[in-house]
Amino acid sequence: FFLLVHETMATSVLRFLGPRGGASTLVSSATQRCATSSYRPINNAATKAISANNLLLQNSSRFFSSSEDLDAVKRRNIGISAHIDSGKTTLTERILFYTGRIKSIHDVRGKDGVGAKMDSMDLEREKGITIQSAATFCRWNDSHINIIDTPGHVDFTIEVERALRVLDGGILVLCGVSGVQSQSLTVDRQMKRYNVPRLAFINKLDRQGSNPNKVINDLRNQLKLNASAVQIPIGLEDSHSGVVDLIRNKSYIFEGERGENIVEGEVPDDMKDMVEEKRMELIEKLADVDDEIGELFLMEEEPTEDQLKEAIRRQTIECKFVPVFMGSAFKNKGVQALLDGVIDYLPEPTEKANFALDRSQDEKEVQVSCKKDDPLLALAFKLEETQFGQLTYMRIYQGMLKKGNYIHNVNDGKKIKLARIVRMHSNDMEEIDEAHAGDVVAMFGIDCRSMDTFSDGSMNLAMSSMFVPEPVMSLAVKPAETKMQNNFAKALTKFTKEDPTLRVKVDSETKETVLSGMGELHLEVYIERMKREYSVECISGQPNVNYKETIAARAEFDWLHKKQSGGSGQYAKVTGYMEPMTEEEIKELGKPNEFKNRCIGTNIPPEYYPSCEKGMNDAMHEGSLVGCEVEGIRVVLQDGASHAVDSSDMAFRICMANAIRETMKTAQPSVLEPVMTVEVEIPSEFQGAVTASLSKRMGMIQSSDMNEDGSGLKLEAHVPLANMFGYSTELRSLTQGKGEFTMEYFNHTPVPRDVQNDLMEKYKMERLEKEAAA
Repeated sequence: FFLLVHETMATSVLRFLGPRGGASTLVSSATQRCATSSYRPINNAATKAISANNLLLQNSSRFFSSSEDLDAVKRRNIGISAHIDSGKTTLTERILFYTGRIKSIHDVRGKDGVGAKMDSMDLEREKGITIQSAATFCRWNDSHINIIDTPGHVDFTIEVERALRVLDGGILVLCGVSGVQSQSLTVDRQMKRYNVPRLAFINKLDRQGSNPNKVINDLRNQLKLNASAVQIPIGLEDSHSGVVDLIRNKSYIFEGERGENIVEGEVPDDMKDMVEEKRMELIEKLADVDDEIGELFLMEEEPTEDQLKEAIRRQTIECKFVPVFMGSAFKNKGVQALLDGVIDYLPEPTEKANFALDRSQDEKEVQVSCKKDDPLLALAFKLEETQFGQLTYMRIYQGMLKKGNYIHNVNDGKKIKLARIVRMHSNDMEEIDEAHAGDVVAMFGIDCRSMDTFSDGSMNLAMSSMFVPEPVMSLAVKPAETKMQNNFAKALTKFTKEDPTLRVKVDSETKETVLSGMGELHLEVYIERMKREYSVECISGQPNVNYKETIAARAEFDWLHKKQSGGSGQYAKVTGYMEPMTEEEIKELGKPNEFKNRCIGTNIPPEYYPSCEKGMNDAMHEGSLVGCEVEGIRVVLQDGASHAVDSSDMAFRICMANAIRETMKTAQPSVLEPVMTVEVEIPSEFQGAVTASLSKRMGMIQSSDMNEDGSGLKLEAHVPLANMFGYSTELRSLTQGKGEFTMEYFNHTPVPRDVQNDLMEKYKMERLEKEAAA
């Protein structure tokens, strides 16, 4: 009777929907969607009936135009993170397909001319990597899920950082062959920094050499996580067909062209011993952190399915346990079970503790409520320039946003009217009227910076910001043509506002525009975006090193400047000496050079003393060896001579400048180069290779500290800046991507004699070229 009623309902639905285009297509689509949400084989009649019925319900309620509907459903805000090429975007594509958000699956690299939904930028589809994090939303069973797909390349790590800062849970995707890789370590640190509960998904089990047991051991040993499998795979490599659920003791085979048909069955006979062993391992790992399971374990009682699921959920939310799921996203295996795990084990927005800082009480921590009826508190975590203006992504921690209402920027006090609120689906937008606590939405018409806090004006609370790593690589950039200068400036302003790890500065010494970022690919992408989005061709290269000049010995000068060309001429004479200053003297003085007037009498009239000092400063701007700034010199003026008619301010200024330039040549001049303090953090097994690499770059090792468990090492060295270009790439190569370094200015030291000769020759050639061009 039940099937007959639903068959009738299905027929009615199809008659209603048929004229709108493709009843058979709708049945097929609905069948796929329905099959993904059921773990039991269903006969064809029931499948058609339930699918059509579900289709009508899903069409009316799957995607919301207002957050009002969300109050009745569960919500999850999750990020998908991993090392590059572990399958994050492929996994997201399958999630969107199985939840009915997209109608077909496309390849990440866009070989079919379409590309994955979440890789909306042309550069992403060309390179086959994710460059910017992308947000979407979907519905699985009775739950609404906001998803942010993040990049895996270390150069774009800020995208992962800001996503994890505002999300309530994460999926750490791991390659079944490679296991824990360099960026897996970085993502793990980020998740721990923000206390983000996570699931692990071991992907690519269809690939040759896949070994999920090795990956779980990596999670425990390298990431120090209390991780255990909640599934084991049925077959590996070419024979991978499904998984066994260790909690329910059931097998699930994924059939159909897109893995949409899930057949539930008993555990295969040849796997029963393995299932029993892994189930006991799961219980032991849970017993280590959960009191209820620990008591049952000590009493040698078997926990029920519900007890296991509740314990896993409790300890996952507390960040004390990581359930490990398995499958192959590319081969459409295991994704639906992972979605069930997201709902079962990751927290709702109300279950994750978030704190704001009370600015009126010396930034005292205050826990936010995540209730829609409380005063508004929201955080702008990502900015993006679109054809409609700045798009601001915002996480609402409590209260609600409503179209037409006013909100206040806590950081600068500005009052802003909400003109447009949207939900993002990659680069597509769905307009909504309001959004509530726990939502991740985007808005137009808000001029703010990344990590600004917004309220309704009734509170003086601010959300804490995020960790922003320091840039590790720099390039000197300039537009190929002068007419591109305006667009060049606009592009840099936009990009630095979007990306906190991209820094731009104009070097006060070399007058170059220096672009700094997280690596070669990071800077290459922005230079390419300038070309595509702003039609600015850039010329880039290594930035000039800020060399300086000094002297090592005392030298005396007695210089006469006399020029007669008819009428009033120029006459000035200065006598004195120059000598080097020590670092202590320079620090005490607070400036790099010193001028002292020790003249007795009026051979040089007192009104010309300031002109002599200006002449000294002129000479210090451009040294005689390589044309760089001069520092560490004390100039003492002892005597001189003047002419009643021909002497002037300009005459004494020129005389002093020429006297210093020529005398420097006899005072053992040298070129100084900037030396950086470089801190390198590496796994201890790479110590030899990294130490040799620093030595090759003329680095002097200052200290070497091992961490407590002996797995990591921190090296500190002094290395000339000129030798540090390209080091980020070399360090990643030497350490399998696991090494990181930071550097800051230490001091200037003399360059070796051969380097000085090369610099002098280069400077001489440049001057000859300029003179020839003039």
